[in-house]
Amino acid sequence: MQATIHNEFLTLTVDTHGAEAVSLKNAAGEEMLWQADPAIWKRHAPILFPWTGKLVDGTFAAKGKTWKGGQHGFARDLEHTLLRAEGDTIQLELRADDAIKAERFPYDFVLTSTFRLEGKTVHHTLQVTNPGTEELRFGIGFHPAFNVPFDEKHTTTDYEFRFDRPESPVILDARPNGLLSGKSYYQWKNQQAIPLTDDLFANDSFCMAGLRTGTIGICEKDTGRNITCRVEGYPYSLIWSAPAKPVRFVCIEPWHSLPAAATDPQDWEQRAAAACLAPGESWQTTLSTTFDR
Repeated sequence: MQATIHNEFLTLTVDTHGAEAVSLKNAAGEEMLWQADPAIWKRHAPILFPWTGKLVDGTFAAKGKTWKGGQHGFARDLEHTLLRAEGDTIQLELRADDAIKAERFPYDFVLTSTFRLEGKTVHHTLQVTNPGTEELRFGIGFHPAFNVPFDEKHTTTDYEFRFDRPESPVILDARPNGLLSGKSYYQWKNQQAIPLTDDLFANDSFCMAGLRTGTIGICEKDTGRNITCRVEGYPYSLIWSAPAKPVRFVCIEPWHSLPAAATDPQDWEQRAAAACLAPGESWQTTLSTTFDR
């Protein structure tokens, strides 16, 4: 099922499958979210929960059992309950039911996803609550994909990722299999912009740590049109696109947790978490994205 809200600038549609934004159009009716061509990448803007990235051998151990888990958790693959869709807000919820706890993840949780429009900005808030009787540990992140180029007059090299100040991001190495190698390196030093090319992501994503910037945007160089994510407060920000040429979309991904390291133990309780919630506690994070195009 899908729900749609709009204001004078934006029209947003969210699917209850994965609580995923599947369409965002500007006032001119132009689609700004990637439309999930399965030949290139089949998603639009998935929620990453209760882990980000890959697990060692695609499994983790908890409560005396080995659990299978795909990349980026399972919230993106399940049906969420629509709580409200009115005015400027859509809100959905995913609760750990018996099937989830038996097949996917043996801990109680409530994941609430709230989308709110404010002018040309979409605020997407994820709240995690622990309704259980034991500690809840989890990872979490965002993964929106934006159409590039913005129109038929522009090509890949007309765009750049832009920080709000010069940056020398530390890149956490996860080559070649998506697991952290324990190494890090500099790809750019004292740069405020990263030029977009069709080969930029030939070796997959860039996971940036230590950023001081408050925002990361994808900017059209000749016009200044841009899509900008507020990443302040996120310890990690990734940029990525599928290897198809020419580039058809770019992702800006603020995360609160990381993929597993190649040397990580399987025990879930020893995995670095975004947050560790005691019974009854809640935690939330918001990604605010402004569409100035």
